[in-house]
Amino acid sequence: MKSIMEIIGDFKRPCTCGHVHETAIQDIQVGSGLVNSVGNILKKNNFSENILLVADKNTLSASKGIGESLQDFKVEYKIYDEIRVADMNHVLELEEIIKDRDISILSVGTGSINDPCRLAAANQNKKLCIFATAPSMDGFASYSSPIVKNGFKSSYPAKSPEVIIGDTKILAKAPTYLKSAGFGDMVAKYIGLVDWEISSLLTNETYCERVAYLTRNAVDKLMSMADRVTAEDEETAGEIFKSLLMTGIGMSFMQNSRPASGSEHIIAHLMECIELRDGIIPNYHGEDVGVCTLKMLKYYNSLAKLDSINAGKEQVDWEDIYSFYGEMADDVKKLNQPKTVTDEVDPNELEEKWQEIRNIIKSIPDYDTIYSAMKKAGCKLTTEDIGKSEKLVEDCIKYSPYMRYRLTLLRLKDMIKG
Repeated sequence: MKSIMEIIGDFKRPCTCGHVHETAIQDIQVGSGLVNSVGNILKKNNFSENILLVADKNTLSASKGIGESLQDFKVEYKIYDEIRVADMNHVLELEEIIKDRDISILSVGTGSINDPCRLAAANQNKKLCIFATAPSMDGFASYSSPIVKNGFKSSYPAKSPEVIIGDTKILAKAPTYLKSAGFGDMVAKYIGLVDWEISSLLTNETYCERVAYLTRNAVDKLMSMADRVTAEDEETAGEIFKSLLMTGIGMSFMQNSRPASGSEHIIAHLMECIELRDGIIPNYHGEDVGVCTLKMLKYYNSLAKLDSINAGKEQVDWEDIYSFYGEMADDVKKLNQPKTVTDEVDPNELEEKWQEIRNIIKSIPDYDTIYSAMKKAGCKLTTEDIGKSEKLVEDCIKYSPYMRYRLTLLRLKDMIKG
Protein backbone atom coordinates (compact mmCIF):
# COMPACT_ATOMS: atom_id res chain seq x y z
CA MET A 1 0.00 0.00 0.00
CA LYS A 2 1.32 3.43 -0.94
CA SER A 3 2.10 6.00 1.74
CA ILE A 4 0.28 9.32 1.75
CA MET A 5 3.42 11.10 0.56
CA GLU A 6 3.72 8.63 -2.35
CA ILE A 7 0.11 9.38 -3.30
CA ILE A 8 0.88 13.09 -3.23
CA GLY A 9 3.84 12.42 -5.52
CA ASP A 10 1.61 10.56 -7.99
CA PHE A 11 -0.62 13.62 -8.34
CA LYS A 12 2.26 15.76 -9.60
CA ARG A 13 1.92 14.27 -13.07
CA PRO A 14 -0.25 16.16 -15.59
CA CYS A 15 -3.99 15.71 -14.99
CA THR A 16 -6.76 15.52 -17.57
CA CYS A 17 -8.84 18.00 -15.52
CA GLY A 18 -6.37 20.70 -16.52
CA HIS A 19 -5.69 21.64 -12.90
CA VAL A 20 -2.17 21.58 -11.48
CA HIS A 21 -2.38 19.49 -8.31
CA GLU A 22 0.16 20.94 -5.94
CA THR A 23 0.39 21.05 -2.19
CA ALA A 24 2.73 22.70 0.28
CA ILE A 25 2.91 19.52 2.35
CA GLN A 26 6.49 18.30 2.71
CA ASP A 27 6.10 15.65 5.36
CA ILE A 28 3.33 13.62 7.00
CA GLN A 29 4.15 11.47 10.01
CA VAL A 30 1.62 9.12 11.62
CA GLY A 31 2.80 6.74 14.32
CA SER A 32 2.95 5.80 17.98
CA GLY A 33 4.77 8.12 20.40
CA LEU A 34 5.56 10.83 17.84
CA VAL A 35 4.89 13.55 20.42
CA ASN A 36 8.46 12.93 21.57
CA SER A 37 9.86 13.43 18.06
CA VAL A 38 8.20 16.69 17.07
CA GLY A 39 11.42 18.70 17.45
CA ASN A 40 13.39 16.29 15.25
CA ILE A 41 10.66 16.33 12.59
CA LEU A 42 10.63 20.14 12.52
CA LYS A 43 14.43 20.21 12.26
CA LYS A 44 14.37 17.78 9.35
CA ASN A 45 11.94 20.06 7.56
CA ASN A 46 14.00 23.22 8.14
CA PHE A 47 11.66 25.04 10.49
CA SER A 48 12.91 28.22 12.14
CA GLU A 49 14.69 27.89 15.47
CA ASN A 50 11.95 30.17 16.81
CA ILE A 51 8.61 28.41 17.27
CA LEU A 52 5.23 29.80 18.26
CA LEU A 53 3.26 26.93 19.78
CA VAL A 54 -0.48 27.58 19.60
CA ALA A 55 -2.89 25.39 21.57
CA ASP A 56 -5.68 25.50 24.09
CA LYS A 57 -5.47 24.06 27.59
CA ASN A 58 -7.11 20.79 26.56
CA THR A 59 -4.95 20.12 23.50
CA LEU A 60 -1.76 21.07 25.32
CA SER A 61 -2.66 18.70 28.17
CA ALA A 62 -3.31 15.92 25.65
CA SER A 63 0.14 16.46 24.12
CA LYS A 64 2.32 15.89 27.15
CA GLY A 65 5.97 15.78 26.17
CA ILE A 66 5.71 18.11 23.20
CA GLY A 67 7.46 20.94 25.02
CA GLU A 68 10.40 18.70 25.95
CA SER A 69 10.75 17.56 22.35
CA LEU A 70 11.35 21.20 21.37
CA GLN A 71 14.30 21.73 23.71
CA ASP A 72 16.56 22.78 20.82
CA PHE A 73 14.13 25.54 19.78
CA LYS A 74 13.24 28.90 21.26
CA VAL A 75 9.57 28.36 21.99
CA GLU A 76 6.86 30.93 22.66
CA TYR A 77 3.43 29.79 23.75
CA LYS A 78 -0.01 31.14 22.88
CA ILE A 79 -2.40 29.06 24.95
CA TYR A 80 -6.12 29.76 24.83
CA ASP A 81 -8.59 28.54 27.42
CA GLU A 82 -10.65 27.07 24.59
CA ILE A 83 -11.44 27.97 20.99
CA ARG A 84 -14.73 26.52 19.82
CA VAL A 85 -15.10 28.91 16.87
CA ALA A 86 -12.22 30.41 14.91
CA ASP A 87 -12.61 34.19 14.74
CA MET A 88 -10.75 36.78 12.68
CA ASN A 89 -9.57 38.34 15.94
CA HIS A 90 -7.62 35.13 16.64
CA VAL A 91 -5.96 35.46 13.24
CA LEU A 92 -4.99 39.11 13.80
CA GLU A 93 -3.71 38.26 17.27
CA LEU A 94 -1.40 35.57 15.89
CA GLU A 95 -0.25 37.77 13.02
CA GLU A 96 0.76 40.45 15.48
CA ILE A 97 3.04 37.95 17.23
CA ILE A 98 4.72 36.54 14.10
CA LYS A 99 4.95 39.48 11.68
CA ASP A 100 8.44 40.72 10.71
CA ARG A 101 10.09 37.82 12.54
CA ASP A 102 11.94 34.63 11.67
CA ILE A 103 9.48 32.28 13.34
CA SER A 104 7.41 29.21 12.47
CA ILE A 105 4.05 28.06 13.87
CA LEU A 106 3.29 24.76 15.57
CA SER A 107 -0.49 24.35 15.89
CA VAL A 108 -1.43 21.74 18.50
CA GLY A 109 -5.05 20.66 18.17
CA THR A 110 -7.74 20.41 15.53
CA GLY A 111 -9.92 22.69 13.39
CA SER A 112 -10.74 25.70 15.54
CA ILE A 113 -7.09 26.00 16.58
CA ASN A 114 -5.61 25.06 13.21
CA ASP A 115 -7.72 27.47 11.13
CA PRO A 116 -6.46 30.79 12.60
CA CYS A 117 -2.90 29.43 12.45
CA ARG A 118 -3.36 28.43 8.81
CA LEU A 119 -4.58 31.89 7.79
CA ALA A 120 -2.07 33.82 9.91
CA ALA A 121 0.80 31.71 8.55
CA ALA A 122 -0.40 32.33 4.99
CA ASN A 123 -0.75 36.08 5.49
CA GLN A 124 2.71 36.38 7.05
CA ASN A 125 4.41 33.69 4.92
CA LYS A 126 5.51 31.49 7.82
CA LYS A 127 6.01 27.74 7.96
CA LEU A 128 3.30 25.75 9.68
CA CYS A 129 3.17 22.37 11.36
CA ILE A 130 -0.07 20.85 12.62
CA PHE A 131 0.15 18.36 15.47
CA ALA A 132 -3.26 16.69 15.59
CA THR A 133 -4.78 15.77 18.93
CA ALA A 134 -8.02 14.13 17.73
CA PRO A 135 -9.36 12.54 14.52
CA SER A 136 -12.27 14.98 14.66
CA MET A 137 -12.26 16.74 11.27
CA ASP A 138 -10.75 16.56 7.80
CA GLY A 139 -9.18 19.98 7.36
CA PHE A 140 -5.64 19.25 8.53
CA ALA A 141 -4.27 19.46 4.97
CA SER A 142 -6.73 22.05 3.67
CA TYR A 143 -5.81 25.26 1.84
CA SER A 144 -8.76 27.16 3.32
CA SER A 145 -9.80 28.36 6.75
CA PRO A 146 -13.43 28.82 7.84
CA ILE A 147 -13.28 31.97 9.94
CA VAL A 148 -15.99 34.11 11.53
CA LYS A 149 -15.65 37.84 10.82
CA ASN A 150 -18.26 40.28 12.11
CA GLY A 151 -20.60 37.37 12.74
CA PHE A 152 -20.39 35.94 9.20
CA LYS A 153 -18.56 32.68 8.59
CA SER A 154 -16.57 32.49 5.36
CA SER A 155 -13.85 30.20 4.01
CA TYR A 156 -10.66 32.19 3.42
CA PRO A 157 -7.82 31.07 1.14
CA ALA A 158 -5.08 30.09 3.58
CA LYS A 159 -2.23 27.60 3.41
CA SER A 160 -1.74 23.92 3.72
CA PRO A 161 0.83 23.09 6.41
CA GLU A 162 4.31 21.98 5.45
CA VAL A 163 4.21 19.26 8.13
CA ILE A 164 1.38 17.20 9.68
CA ILE A 165 1.97 14.89 12.65
CA GLY A 166 -0.43 12.39 14.19
CA ASP A 167 0.58 10.47 17.30
CA THR A 168 -1.68 7.41 17.33
CA LYS A 169 -1.41 7.11 21.14
CA ILE A 170 -2.91 10.58 21.52
CA LEU A 171 -5.43 10.15 18.70
CA ALA A 172 -6.67 6.87 20.21
CA LYS A 173 -7.25 8.53 23.60
CA ALA A 174 -9.24 11.44 22.16
CA PRO A 175 -12.76 11.78 23.59
CA THR A 176 -15.27 9.57 21.80
CA TYR A 177 -17.51 12.55 20.97
CA LEU A 178 -14.65 14.09 18.96
CA LYS A 179 -14.09 10.84 17.06
CA SER A 180 -17.80 10.63 16.30
CA ALA A 181 -17.78 14.25 15.14
CA GLY A 182 -14.93 13.36 12.78
CA PHE A 183 -17.05 10.58 11.30
CA GLY A 184 -19.95 12.98 10.83
CA ASP A 185 -17.66 15.39 9.01
CA MET A 186 -16.42 12.58 6.76
CA VAL A 187 -19.76 11.17 5.60
CA ALA A 188 -20.65 14.71 4.53
CA LYS A 189 -18.18 14.22 1.67
CA TYR A 190 -20.78 12.13 -0.14
CA ILE A 191 -23.01 15.20 -0.44
CA GLY A 192 -20.04 17.39 -1.33
CA LEU A 193 -19.02 15.07 -4.16
CA VAL A 194 -22.57 14.97 -5.53
CA ASP A 195 -22.85 18.76 -5.48
CA TRP A 196 -19.44 19.19 -7.11
CA GLU A 197 -20.15 16.77 -9.97
CA ILE A 198 -23.59 18.25 -10.63
CA SER A 199 -22.13 21.76 -10.70
CA SER A 200 -19.53 20.61 -13.22
CA LEU A 201 -22.26 19.03 -15.33
CA LEU A 202 -24.32 22.24 -15.44
CA THR A 203 -21.75 25.04 -15.27
CA ASN A 204 -18.47 23.45 -16.45
CA GLU A 205 -16.89 24.09 -13.07
CA THR A 206 -13.53 22.33 -12.88
CA TYR A 207 -14.08 18.76 -11.68
CA CYS A 208 -11.30 16.23 -11.22
CA GLU A 209 -12.20 12.56 -11.26
CA ARG A 210 -8.86 11.64 -9.68
CA VAL A 211 -9.40 13.97 -6.70
CA ALA A 212 -13.04 12.89 -6.41
CA TYR A 213 -11.92 9.25 -6.37
CA LEU A 214 -9.30 10.03 -3.71
CA THR A 215 -11.97 11.55 -1.49
CA ARG A 216 -14.57 8.88 -2.21
CA ASN A 217 -12.12 6.09 -1.48
CA ALA A 218 -11.21 7.67 1.88
CA VAL A 219 -14.87 8.04 2.89
CA ASP A 220 -15.76 4.52 1.78
CA LYS A 221 -12.87 3.16 3.83
CA LEU A 222 -13.99 5.04 6.92
CA MET A 223 -17.58 3.84 6.40
CA SER A 224 -16.31 0.27 6.60
CA MET A 225 -14.80 1.10 10.00
CA ALA A 226 -17.94 2.69 11.49
CA ASP A 227 -18.22 0.22 14.36
CA ARG A 228 -14.58 0.84 15.37
CA VAL A 229 -14.55 4.65 15.32
CA THR A 230 -14.93 5.16 19.07
CA ALA A 231 -12.56 2.37 20.12
CA GLU A 232 -9.41 3.35 22.02
CA ASP A 233 -7.21 1.50 19.56
CA GLU A 234 -4.07 2.96 18.01
CA GLU A 235 -4.28 1.09 14.71
CA THR A 236 -7.89 2.17 14.16
CA ALA A 237 -7.15 5.77 15.20
CA GLY A 238 -4.25 5.87 12.75
CA GLU A 239 -6.35 4.56 9.87
CA ILE A 240 -9.16 7.01 10.63
CA PHE A 241 -6.67 9.88 10.76
CA LYS A 242 -5.20 8.88 7.41
CA SER A 243 -8.67 8.79 5.87
CA LEU A 244 -9.34 12.28 7.23
CA LEU A 245 -6.01 13.43 5.83
CA MET A 246 -6.82 12.14 2.36
CA THR A 247 -9.97 14.26 2.03
CA GLY A 248 -8.04 17.28 3.26
CA ILE A 249 -5.34 16.58 0.69
CA GLY A 250 -8.08 16.49 -1.96
CA MET A 251 -9.04 20.02 -0.91
CA SER A 252 -5.38 20.98 -0.97
CA PHE A 253 -5.02 19.69 -4.54
CA MET A 254 -7.97 21.81 -5.73
CA GLN A 255 -7.09 24.71 -3.40
CA ASN A 256 -10.74 24.92 -2.36
CA SER A 257 -13.17 22.89 -0.28
CA ARG A 258 -15.21 21.53 -3.22
CA PRO A 259 -14.09 17.88 -2.86
CA ALA A 260 -15.16 17.77 0.77
CA SER A 261 -18.13 20.04 1.44
CA GLY A 262 -21.46 20.85 -0.11
CA SER A 263 -24.88 22.05 0.94
CA GLU A 264 -24.64 20.31 4.31
CA HIS A 265 -21.60 22.37 5.35
CA ILE A 266 -23.19 25.63 4.28
CA ILE A 267 -26.28 24.86 6.36
CA ALA A 268 -24.09 24.09 9.38
CA HIS A 269 -22.10 27.31 8.87
CA LEU A 270 -25.29 29.36 8.83
CA MET A 271 -26.51 27.69 12.03
CA GLU A 272 -23.21 28.58 13.67
CA CYS A 273 -23.49 32.22 12.56
CA ILE A 274 -27.00 32.52 13.99
CA GLU A 275 -26.00 30.88 17.27
CA LEU A 276 -22.97 33.16 17.62
CA ARG A 277 -25.20 36.17 16.97
CA ASP A 278 -27.48 34.95 19.75
CA GLY A 279 -24.61 34.35 22.17
CA ILE A 280 -24.72 30.55 21.89
CA ILE A 281 -21.51 28.52 21.61
CA PRO A 282 -21.96 26.17 18.61
CA ASN A 283 -21.54 22.41 18.75
CA TYR A 284 -18.50 20.64 17.45
CA HIS A 285 -18.46 21.15 13.70
CA GLY A 286 -18.84 17.47 12.73
CA GLU A 287 -21.89 17.01 14.97
CA ASP A 288 -23.93 19.65 13.13
CA VAL A 289 -22.54 18.67 9.73
CA GLY A 290 -23.48 15.02 10.28
CA VAL A 291 -27.11 15.86 11.04
CA CYS A 292 -27.25 18.26 8.08
CA THR A 293 -25.86 15.47 5.89
CA LEU A 294 -28.76 13.22 6.87
CA LYS A 295 -31.21 16.03 6.09
CA MET A 296 -29.68 16.53 2.65
CA LEU A 297 -29.53 12.80 1.93
CA LYS A 298 -33.24 12.51 2.59
CA TYR A 299 -33.95 15.46 0.26
CA TYR A 300 -31.52 14.34 -2.47
CA ASN A 301 -32.88 10.79 -2.36
CA SER A 302 -36.41 12.17 -2.85
CA LEU A 303 -35.24 14.12 -5.93
CA ALA A 304 -33.65 10.99 -7.37
CA LYS A 305 -37.10 9.37 -7.41
CA LEU A 306 -38.40 11.95 -9.89
CA ASP A 307 -38.37 10.52 -13.41
CA SER A 308 -38.39 13.99 -14.91
CA ILE A 309 -38.70 17.62 -13.88
CA ASN A 310 -39.93 20.94 -15.20
CA ALA A 311 -37.28 23.59 -14.70
CA GLY A 312 -37.42 27.36 -14.80
CA LYS A 313 -35.31 30.35 -13.93
CA GLU A 314 -34.73 30.84 -10.23
CA GLN A 315 -37.46 32.92 -8.62
CA VAL A 316 -36.22 34.33 -5.32
CA ASP A 317 -37.72 36.75 -2.80
CA TRP A 318 -34.50 38.63 -2.09
CA GLU A 319 -36.19 40.99 0.34
CA ASP A 320 -37.20 38.02 2.48
CA ILE A 321 -33.67 36.55 2.27
CA TYR A 322 -31.92 39.76 3.24
CA SER A 323 -34.42 40.26 6.05
CA PHE A 324 -33.56 36.83 7.42
CA TYR A 325 -29.81 37.53 7.34
CA GLY A 326 -30.19 40.90 9.08
CA GLU A 327 -26.73 42.26 9.92
CA MET A 328 -25.18 39.62 7.63
CA ALA A 329 -27.24 40.77 4.63
CA ASP A 330 -24.48 42.91 3.12
CA ASP A 331 -22.17 39.88 2.94
CA VAL A 332 -24.91 37.84 1.27
CA LYS A 333 -25.63 40.63 -1.24
CA LYS A 334 -21.98 40.61 -2.33
CA LEU A 335 -22.33 36.93 -3.22
CA ASN A 336 -25.52 37.37 -5.23
CA GLN A 337 -25.05 40.70 -7.01
CA PRO A 338 -24.70 41.62 -9.84
CA LYS A 339 -25.25 37.95 -10.71
CA THR A 340 -26.02 34.75 -8.86
CA VAL A 341 -24.48 31.34 -9.32
CA THR A 342 -27.71 30.02 -10.85
CA ASP A 343 -27.46 32.53 -13.71
CA GLU A 344 -25.01 30.04 -15.23
CA VAL A 345 -27.62 27.24 -15.25
CA ASP A 346 -29.85 26.81 -18.31
CA PRO A 347 -33.27 25.42 -17.24
CA ASN A 348 -33.54 23.45 -20.49
CA GLU A 349 -30.18 21.83 -19.86
CA LEU A 350 -31.23 21.05 -16.29
CA GLU A 351 -34.21 19.15 -17.64
CA GLU A 352 -32.15 17.40 -20.32
CA LYS A 353 -29.49 16.28 -17.86
CA TRP A 354 -31.87 15.20 -15.10
CA GLN A 355 -31.22 11.49 -15.66
CA GLU A 356 -27.48 12.08 -15.27
CA ILE A 357 -28.16 14.05 -12.09
CA ARG A 358 -30.31 11.20 -10.74
CA ASN A 359 -27.48 8.76 -11.45
CA ILE A 360 -24.99 10.99 -9.62
CA ILE A 361 -27.26 11.06 -6.56
CA LYS A 362 -27.71 7.28 -6.72
CA SER A 363 -23.94 6.75 -6.90
CA ILE A 364 -23.55 7.42 -3.17
CA PRO A 365 -24.91 5.40 -0.23
CA ASP A 366 -28.53 6.22 0.58
CA TYR A 367 -29.98 7.76 3.72
CA ASP A 368 -30.63 4.46 5.52
CA THR A 369 -27.11 3.17 4.89
CA ILE A 370 -25.42 6.31 6.16
CA TYR A 371 -27.80 6.66 9.11
CA SER A 372 -26.91 3.13 10.18
CA ALA A 373 -23.16 3.79 9.87
CA MET A 374 -23.42 7.04 11.83
CA LYS A 375 -25.34 5.26 14.57
CA LYS A 376 -22.58 2.65 14.83
CA ALA A 377 -20.00 5.43 15.04
CA GLY A 378 -21.81 7.08 17.94
CA CYS A 379 -22.77 10.17 15.94
CA LYS A 380 -25.56 12.57 16.77
CA LEU A 381 -28.40 11.85 14.39
CA THR A 382 -31.30 14.23 14.91
CA THR A 383 -32.09 17.90 15.35
CA GLU A 384 -32.88 17.14 18.98
CA ASP A 385 -29.49 15.41 19.43
CA ILE A 386 -27.65 18.59 18.44
CA GLY A 387 -29.84 20.79 20.62
CA LYS A 388 -31.39 22.78 17.78
CA SER A 389 -34.99 23.80 17.25
CA GLU A 390 -36.63 22.33 14.18
CA LYS A 391 -37.44 25.86 13.02
CA LEU A 392 -33.79 26.93 13.13
CA VAL A 393 -32.69 23.93 11.09
CA GLU A 394 -35.48 24.33 8.53
CA ASP A 395 -34.78 28.07 8.23
CA CYS A 396 -31.09 27.37 7.66
CA ILE A 397 -31.90 24.78 5.00
CA LYS A 398 -34.14 27.33 3.29
CA TYR A 399 -31.80 30.33 3.43
CA SER A 400 -28.30 28.81 3.40
CA PRO A 401 -27.98 28.35 -0.41
CA TYR A 402 -27.54 32.11 -0.81
CA MET A 403 -24.66 32.27 1.69
CA ARG A 404 -22.05 31.06 -0.82
CA TYR A 405 -21.37 31.63 -4.49
CA ARG A 406 -21.42 27.89 -5.01
CA LEU A 407 -23.82 25.73 -6.96
CA THR A 408 -25.31 22.85 -5.00
CA LEU A 409 -28.29 20.64 -5.65
CA LEU A 410 -30.04 22.45 -2.80
CA ARG A 411 -29.45 25.79 -4.55
CA LEU A 412 -31.32 24.41 -7.56
CA LYS A 413 -34.49 23.87 -5.51
CA ASP A 414 -36.08 27.09 -6.79
CA MET A 415 -35.45 26.01 -10.39
CA ILE A 416 -36.92 22.51 -10.02
CA LYS A 417 -40.69 22.59 -10.43
CA GLY A 418 -41.25 18.84 -10.07
